[in-house]
Amino acid sequence: MNDTPDRPRTRWGVFAQPDFRLLWTGETVSGLGNSITVVALPLIAVEVLDASSTAVGLLAGAVWLPWLLAGLPVGAWVDRMHKRPLMIACDLVAVVALVSIPLAAWLDALTFQHLVVVALTCGTAAVCFSTAYHSYIRIVLDGRDLLEGNATLQGSEAATQVAGPGAAGLLAQAFGAVTALLADAVTFLVSAVCLRRISAVEPDSAPDEGRVPLRRQIGEGLRFVGQDRYLRPMVTWGAVINMGLMGYQAIQVVFLVRAVGLDPAVVGLLLTSGSTGGIVGALAATRVSRRFGTARGLLLLHIATAPFALLLPMTTAGPGLLLFAMGAFLVGIGVSVANVVVGSFRQTYCPPHMLGRVVATAMVINHSAIPLGSLLGGVLGDAVGYRPAMWIMTGVVACSWLILATSPMRHERDLPQTHEPEQAH
Repeated sequence: MNDTPDRPRTRWGVFAQPDFRLLWTGETVSGLGNSITVVALPLIAVEVLDASSTAVGLLAGAVWLPWLLAGLPVGAWVDRMHKRPLMIACDLVAVVALVSIPLAAWLDALTFQHLVVVALTCGTAAVCFSTAYHSYIRIVLDGRDLLEGNATLQGSEAATQVAGPGAAGLLAQAFGAVTALLADAVTFLVSAVCLRRISAVEPDSAPDEGRVPLRRQIGEGLRFVGQDRYLRPMVTWGAVINMGLMGYQAIQVVFLVRAVGLDPAVVGLLLTSGSTGGIVGALAATRVSRRFGTARGLLLLHIATAPFALLLPMTTAGPGLLLFAMGAFLVGIGVSVANVVVGSFRQTYCPPHMLGRVVATAMVINHSAIPLGSLLGGVLGDAVGYRPAMWIMTGVVACSWLILATSPMRHERDLPQTHEPEQAH
C-alpha cells in the first residue's frame, strides 16, 4: 500500500494525487472504450456479416466466458506478480485485437470466427486487467482514501455506461461500425500510457509465493472467501442480485416494446435510468458511509432501494413510464453504493498476498450468475409471458437485501478494516 505520509485534506480530494489522476484518466477513457465495444461488435456482426441473433448472442457470451474458464487461476497468478506491467500488457493486447478487425474488413477477409476470437481475447485481457486493477488501487491510494477513490472510479464507470453506447452509435453512424473500433483501440492505448506514467512503487511478492502450486493457491482463495463471515454473504448477495438484474435486463427491451408498446427511442432513454442512478450512487457512497457507517449505510440503503425494482413490471404507457425510470434509477443507486463499499472493504480487509485470489473468486462467482440470470429471464419470458417474468426476476432483486441483513454487518456500524484469523471460523 502507498506509504505516503499523512497529507492535509484538500477540496480536490483524491484528485490532488497525481498517480490517482493518471489511474482515473486511463480507466475512464478505457471504460468508454469498453462501452463502445459492447455496441460495435454486434453491429459489425449484423451489418457487415449479416449474422443471426443466435450468433450475436454467442458473440456476447464470448466476452464473459473467460471469467468462467480463467478467473480463478488468474487470481492466483496476479498475486504472484507486479500488477502494473500486467495491466499495461492487457491494454496493448486489446489494442492489437481491436485493430485487427478494421484491417481484416478493409482486406475483405473479416469472418464471424475472427470476431469471436477478438471477443475471447479482449474478454481474457479484461479478466487479467480487472483482477490486477482491484489489487493495484490500494498501491496508488492509502487506506483512508480507498472509499473516496473507489466511489470516484465507480462514478466514472457508470458515466461511461451512459455515454459509451451513444458514442458508439454516433461513430458507427458517421464512420461505420468497423471504423468505430479504431476509436476503441485508441482508448486502450491512452490507458496504457497513463498507467506507464504512474510512479507508485509496488512491493515484491513473498519469495516463497511463486513456489506454491497454483492449484493450492486457488484453493486458498476459495477457502478464504467461503469461510469468512463477511466475504461469504457479500459474494452470495452479489451472485443473487446479478442473477436478478440480468434476468430482467435480458427481457426488459422486449417487455417495453411488446408489452408496453414503446418505440426504440423511448426504450433507449428509459434504459439510461439505471446508469444515471449508478452515477448518483457513486457520488453519494462516501457521504453515506461516513454518515451511517460502511456496514449500516450499505444495509440501510439497500433495504431502501432494492424493493423499488418491483416498479419495473408495473410500467405502462404514458405517465406509467415514470415507474420504470424511478425503479431503475433507485436500484442503480443501491447497486452502485454497494459496489463502492464492498470493493473498498475487500481492498483493506484482505491480506495483500491474498487480494488477487479473493477478487477473482468473488468475480467468478458473481459473473457466473450473469449468463444464468439471462437464460432464466429469457426462458421465463417465453414460458409465462414478459410481464410475469419481470415480476419474478425483479422480485429476486427486491428481496436480495435479506442476505446482507442476516450477515454480521446488521450488528455493526462499520465493516472491519483488517482480517482477523479467528473470524474465518
